[in-house]
Amino acid sequence: MGYVAVKGGTIAIEESIKRLKYERLKKGVVLDIGRIEAGLRGLIDQVMSESSLYDETLAALAIKHAEGNLEEAVFLLRAYRSTLPRKHYSQIVNTKDMSIERRISASFKDIPGGQILGATTDYTHRLLDFDLMEETDEDAVNWLSAYEKEMLDEVDEKHFGKLPKVSDYLRKEGLFSECVMDNTEPDDVTRKSLTFPSTRSQRLQVLTRGQTGAVTSLAYAVIRGYGSLHPTVGELRVGYLPVYIDSPFHSFNGEDDAYYIGEIKATEVEMLIPETVEIGDGKKEIKFEIGYGLCFGQNETKAIAMGILDNSLEKGNRDYPTGDEEFVLYHIDSVESTGFISHLKLPHYVTFQSKLDIVRKSKSKQEM
Repeated sequence: MGYVAVKGGTIAIEESIKRLKYERLKKGVVLDIGRIEAGLRGLIDQVMSESSLYDETLAALAIKHAEGNLEEAVFLLRAYRSTLPRKHYSQIVNTKDMSIERRISASFKDIPGGQILGATTDYTHRLLDFDLMEETDEDAVNWLSAYEKEMLDEVDEKHFGKLPKVSDYLRKEGLFSECVMDNTEPDDVTRKSLTFPSTRSQRLQVLTRGQTGAVTSLAYAVIRGYGSLHPTVGELRVGYLPVYIDSPFHSFNGEDDAYYIGEIKATEVEMLIPETVEIGDGKKEIKFEIGYGLCFGQNETKAIAMGILDNSLEKGNRDYPTGDEEFVLYHIDSVESTGFISHLKLPHYVTFQSKLDIVRKSKSKQEM
C-alpha cells in the first residue's frame, strides 16, 4: 500500500479526479448500494474475503466506489479496515457449529446427513439468460412468493442445522492421525508483518486474504505438475458460523458467560491428499493428509485452491515454486501486487534517464 503517493500539478490532478467522477456518472444512472448488495453476491463475497473485513454493505460501497474494479475495491476496503479499532477478540469458532446450507463430498457418495447441493452454478448450462435483460422487481417478488410457498410445502428439516464432519469418520478408521489441540496464540499478519519461516496460522491468513485468481492459478499449477499431489474434496460446506465474545464483566469467561454478536457466512473445505508413509521394515502404507481452506462468503473455488496450497506449503518441497512459501505468500496478495505494478505508472524520470545515459555511452563506445 506504499505505492500510491504522487506529486504533480494540483490543478491537473483535481481535473483528473473530476474526469473520473464524470466517467462513473456520464450515463446518468447511479448504482444503488442495496441493489449491488442484493444482486452481486459473488463479487461481494470475494471482496470481503480479500479485504478480511466481513461487511456486505461496506463491500457494496467499495464496489460502487471502484466502479466494479475488484482490485481497487479490495484496496479501498483494506484501507478502511486499517482505521478501525479492535475492541474484542472472538472466542474460537468451531466449524462443527456451522448452520449448513450447502454440503458436498467428492470422495464419498453417501455421507452422514447426506449431500446438500444448495445454491451453486455447478449444474447450470453456462448459457447467457437473455430473459434477465427484461427482469423487473415485480417478477422477483412473484417468483419469491411462489418459491417460498414451495419450500414450506416440501422442506425437509433434517437438511438444516449442524452436521458431522466427514473427516471424523476417517479418523475413526485410523486413516487420519488424531488432531492435537494447539493452544498457541495464532499470529496476526494484519498487525505484524509476515516473517519466514512462516507459521501455519500466518500461511492460512495470507491464503484466505489472497487474490482469488492468483490462489486458484497456483493451486492449479500444483495439480498440473508443480507439486506431487492430486487431491479430492473430502467435504465442502457453506453456511453460517456463530461468533461469540467473552463477557467484559467477568475475569473468568466460560461458554455461559459469552455474548453472541452475530454470524458470518463462510466456505470451509477439507481436501483429502493421499500420502505414502514408511511404517518400518521397508514397508509402506498410504494415509491421507488434509489441506484446509476457509473463506468469507460462498467462495468455493478459492477455498479449494487454498486447501491445495496449504498442504503444498506444509510439505515445503522447494523443488517446486508452489512449495516455496516466500514465492507463494509474497505474490498472491492483491493489494501488494496491484500496488507495485500500478506504481510503474508514476514518474520514473530520474532513474530512466540514468539508464538511458548508460545505454547512450555504451552505444557511443561501440561506434568509436
